[in-house]
Amino acid sequence: MSVNYLASSLRSPGDGEREAAIIALGERLGLRQGLAYDRDWSAAPDFLKPIVEYALAAKPTTIVECGSGLTTLMLARCCAMNERGEMFSLENGAEFAAKTRGEIERYGLRGHATVIDAPLTEYLIAGQAYRWYAMADLPVRSIDMLVIDGPPGFIQRHSRYPALPLLFDRLADDCVVFMDDAARPDEREIVALWQAEFLGIKHEYVAAERGCSIVWPRRKQP
Repeated sequence: MSVNYLASSLRSPGDGEREAAIIALGERLGLRQGLAYDRDWSAAPDFLKPIVEYALAAKPTTIVECGSGLTTLMLARCCAMNERGEMFSLENGAEFAAKTRGEIERYGLRGHATVIDAPLTEYLIAGQAYRWYAMADLPVRSIDMLVIDGPPGFIQRHSRYPALPLLFDRLADDCVVFMDDAARPDEREIVALWQAEFLGIKHEYVAAERGCSIVWPRRKQP
């Protein structure tokens, strides 16, 4: 992975809009010691901003994230600013997990974030086999916010679909789900599958750089 460290002190006129937006968001969160940013893997700022805004406003007690990275750091910082909350990131890539843990440690946020080594394992859902994160080390808690940014789409068709069927019984009544890359046909089909399986869920599509789907899976909706 080619990782750049972005910081306001390193900003130059040649920086792109995305980098500048991420730096600005980091400034708001007090993350001023540089941000590990990967052009290929890190979430875009127009996905990071709404999840940060929601976390700061709703003050969720338990956040679960599928995939780790810059989202983990920013949401952990939201928990610290809220003086409550903890997040758990399921990560199948050992290198990604180690880098994210390093960032959490560097910013002193270990008490607000846990990156779980969660190798992809096989699940049978509605007669279809999927590879998704092992959940043995995920604490059984009521989930207030779910962020889906993995597994990668190239692993299988509808790679992110299992998140809702496997975690649905753990979701709080007012849980909100944010899914990145929602502009892709695969993710659009995933939302349709969820809507067919869990009748009455509410979905809002946000035309972000890569698309963002916001889902209210349970009955208590805005």
